[in-house]
Amino acid sequence: MATAKRKSPAKEWNYETTVSEIESILNLIESGEMDLADVFEQFSTAIAQLKECEKFLGERQQQVDLLIETLTDEDF
Repeated sequence: MATAKRKSPAKEWNYETTVSEIESILNLIESGEMDLADVFEQFSTAIAQLKECEKFLGERQQQVDLLIETLTDEDF
């Protein structure tokens, strides 16, 4: 599965920033002030960012699951 390109390789990706960008795109689309071609372009960008977020959350969930599996009653 190909990963979506991030805006700048030098800038580290951040979940919260990406969610904020998605929200901004949705607000812009909902404003109704964009040309249809721009709506589709922005929508595609938002979908790519959502996929990045989903991948990030999936990876973190796997890490949490692994940590939980390694816990024993003695750890408490």
